[in-house]
Amino acid sequence: MSALKDRITEDMKNALRAKDTARLGAIRLLLAAMKQREVDERIELTDADIVAIIDKMLKQRRDSITQYEKGGRQDLADAEKFEMTVLQAYMPAALSQDEIAAAVAEAIAAAGAAGPQDMGKVMAVLKPKLAGKADMSAVSQLVKGKLAGG
Repeated sequence: MSALKDRITEDMKNALRAKDTARLGAIRLLLAAMKQREVDERIELTDADIVAIIDKMLKQRRDSITQYEKGGRQDLADAEKFEMTVLQAYMPAALSQDEIAAAVAEAIAAAGAAGPQDMGKVMAVLKPKLAGKADMSAVSQLVKGKLAGG
């Protein structure tokens, strides 16, 4: 069993004991998503798999918040923001801009990228390294800029 999975399970028990229903709900959503993936793919999740699940859930929350705020439903947006803070606690520490730029430069060199047509190769190298540690859409923009000669 992964250390991250143990931590999440323990946090769920603590939230249950503390009768912290909002936190408990967010953790249960995460555990359900993890269990679903384990059952569907018949695998034991690694910490990296769990981080990928959390990253996807965070993206969904960001999208929902945008929609709720457009619709004038601040109450629902606030609930999603709370879930994001709970989920964010399980993510690895974010990398600095300098660390991201260095990883991009390294990946471009490793992939032998010569121009924008090599973007897929570079992202394939970066994704496993940076997943959960950086905003991948921002990384993609950075790579695109570098490959275009920027």
